[in-house]
Amino acid sequence: MSKLIITICSSADFYRKVIALQTILEKHGYHVIVPLTATRMKASGDYDASHYRLWLKDEDHYPKKTALIREHFREVERADVVLVVNETKHGQANYIGGNVLLEMGLGFYLGKPIYVLNDIPKESNHREEIIALGAKPLKGDMSALLAALKKIRPASSE
Repeated sequence: MSKLIITICSSADFYRKVIALQTILEKHGYHVIVPLTATRMKASGDYDASHYRLWLKDEDHYPKKTALIREHFREVERADVVLVVNETKHGQANYIGGNVLLEMGLGFYLGKPIYVLNDIPKESNHREEIIALGAKPLKGDMSALLAALKKIRPASSE
C-alpha cells in the first residue's frame, strides 16, 4: 500500500510552521508535499516571505506567482488529503487568504478531504465558502488530524 499523500496549503507567512508539520507527519509515515517556496525557505533558512514575493515590488515578476500557483494546484491534485495551515496574519486569527481558498476549492472539486489546522476564521469574507467546502477544523489538535488520517489510510512504514 502506498503512503497517504498530504498536500499542505498555507500563506507564505506560515511556512516555518508548514515545515515543522511536514517533519511531524513524515515521522508518522505520511508523504507530505509543501509549497515550493516553503522548501526554498527551509533550504536557505530565510523564512521572511517578503524576500520571495518579488511581484509586490515589480509586477514583471507576476509570472513567477502564476507558476507557483499552477505548480501547487498540481500538488493538490496529487494529494489524498489537503491540510490548510492557518495562523494569525494581519491581526486576523486563523487567516485563510485568496490563494489558499483557491487551492481549497480545487481540492473540494477533486473530492479531497480538507482539514484546517486551526479553526475556520470568523472574520473572513469567505467564511461561508470555507464551510461549504466541507473544511474540517482541527482547532490546533494534531492528534485529531492523525486520527482522521488513519481512518482514511493507515500510515505506511515504507
